[in-house]
Amino acid sequence: MSAFFRFHERETSYKQETMAGFTTFLSMAYILIVNPIILSQAGMDKGAVFTATALSAIIGSLLIGLLSNYPIGIAPSMGLNSFFTFSVCIGMDIPWQTALTGVFISGILFVILSLLKIREKIINIIPKDLKHAIAGGIGFFIAFIGLKNAGLVVGNEATFVAIGNIKSPVTLLAVFCFILTIVLMVRGIKGAIFYGMVISAAAGMLIGLIDKPENIVGAIPSLEPTFGEVFLHIDQVFTPEMLAVIFTFLFVAFFDTAGALIAIASQAGLMKNNEIPNAGKALLADSSATVVGSVLGTSTTASMIESSSGIAAGGRTGFTSVIISACFAVALFFSPLLSVITAEVTSPALIIVGALMAMEVKHINWSKLEIAIPAFVTILMMPLTFSVATGIALGFILYPITMLALKRPKEIHPIMYGLCIAFMGYFVYLA
Repeated sequence: MSAFFRFHERETSYKQETMAGFTTFLSMAYILIVNPIILSQAGMDKGAVFTATALSAIIGSLLIGLLSNYPIGIAPSMGLNSFFTFSVCIGMDIPWQTALTGVFISGILFVILSLLKIREKIINIIPKDLKHAIAGGIGFFIAFIGLKNAGLVVGNEATFVAIGNIKSPVTLLAVFCFILTIVLMVRGIKGAIFYGMVISAAAGMLIGLIDKPENIVGAIPSLEPTFGEVFLHIDQVFTPEMLAVIFTFLFVAFFDTAGALIAIASQAGLMKNNEIPNAGKALLADSSATVVGSVLGTSTTASMIESSSGIAAGGRTGFTSVIISACFAVALFFSPLLSVITAEVTSPALIIVGALMAMEVKHINWSKLEIAIPAFVTILMMPLTFSVATGIALGFILYPITMLALKRPKEIHPIMYGLCIAFMGYFVYLA
């Protein structure tokens, strides 16, 4: 087993990988609670979505671990589940069955693009400075999410954002968890993020800020309300409206996953010569999970940026993903217990991991404007637009333009010019 996952080469161990898997699972576990709530607003059965969410995470995480040997967790994407419910089903008045079929079609297209190695090719031709910008930008983005979930940053009509109510008990719990985790990390304690979350959850229950679960074990909800619905509605997706929806699923998932994969590979030190080894197999795993998940009854899956918390805890191989998969399998039976993994428990981990990922910006050549400006826009626009894909798209538009302005067009791969035009068209479509 250790030889299969190349423990010696990546300087890791069973204990380190297991701790990393637990850490990533705890950071991702919220999806089991939040995804059913969001998709149920589109009319889907909440219990069936819970089971479909867990099963898609089990299958996707296991596939990416075994096929590509990457420490990544796969689960339904938070951005795309909101798009599915609020933009497609509610905003466009499309039945969830038809929308889910759109997810299925986009997943099939993803699998084809992965098998043809088109996705892998695109990721590998991205200039290294933009790769570092993407990784750093995702760091700022997830730190912003962590600050928001902790209540430390809130919306404000006058200043857009402002500091939250630092007297709030739940915010103070998040601050306690944040400081505790930092202390453990700087002391060099392995698994500091995991221990910080566990201690904070226990402290929250002890002082009454987190409700103790009424039960420990719960029955697994049936998949019957959603399973196989995609096969009954394929004839309804070939309309201009639905084709636009499928394209959006395809675009956002493609670059959300690409961004997460680049960031995670950079953080784990797995990138070689500006390329990600086994990227094709990793992309095949997440696209296959989307197909399976849509058949089971959930929206588009993606490589979760929360995986970076496990990498910070020492995860370096696919064994971490196997542990994540096993945790989701166990969670099917212990759904009531998941209620203690609240936002104030997980948000400090996101802030800390964001800081670690933001260190990637030191590798960017800030002394050259033609690099610095596209990199800066990529980084800045991820948190400000609350979208990884938007930040990447804007960087991909500006980088070729600056190279053309310097009369250095041959330094850019032709695919980058194609993507630049495609992204311009995408923003026109959005407008």
